[in-house]
Amino acid sequence: MRIIASINRFRRTTVCPSPQPITKHHQNHQQWRRIYTRTHHHPGNVVRVSKTPRRFCFSSIPSHSYSSSSSSDSRMGFLKWYLGMLESRPVITKAITSSLIYTAADLTSQIITLPPAGSFDSARTLRMAGFGMLLVGPSQHLWFNFIGRILPKRDVVTTLKKLCMGQALYGPCLNGVFFSYNAALQGESGNEIVARLKRDLLPTLMNGLMFWPMCDFLTYKVIPVHLQ
Repeated sequence: MRIIASINRFRRTTVCPSPQPITKHHQNHQQWRRIYTRTHHHPGNVVRVSKTPRRFCFSSIPSHSYSSSSSSDSRMGFLKWYLGMLESRPVITKAITSSLIYTAADLTSQIITLPPAGSFDSARTLRMAGFGMLLVGPSQHLWFNFIGRILPKRDVVTTLKKLCMGQALYGPCLNGVFFSYNAALQGESGNEIVARLKRDLLPTLMNGLMFWPMCDFLTYKVIPVHLQ
């Protein structure tokens, strides 16, 4: 009985140690990860084990994303401004646009056809720029608005009617003015201009039939009148 009582007293006085609290070392240990770098699979190679701390990196927005966003905003701003100019001042806007297109087209043509020892014909480029500004831009604005009023529908049949009218009326007139304009600025006489028209006008119109009807169909069918 004395032995049993002694055992009971020992149990009451002995305090079991509480679980060891999670120390900072354990917390840090949980943030470590193992990175296994295995070399080539050959006999005798050793697997190296290294410990590196887990790091959370928040990368900033790349600079090229910001620059591309800025350039996109600039393009949208220019497009909005240009569409506004087409609404407020359509004739002058289309005249300047046509002049720039004719200038770029003539420069491209000279680059392609220029001989190695040749030089740019700046007078020709100026003639093309003037033709686009003074004649093509304003005349196309008037023509497209006229054809849009008399044939307002955009179905296939109406679009084909517009196309035929453009090829039969506007195209020959514009090409005739183009040849006469260039010949006159180059100092040709009236007879020489007539001879040029007889020689060049019909072949130019026939060659244009391989290209312009398709462009005219898309223009009349898809593009709004104020943008044509």
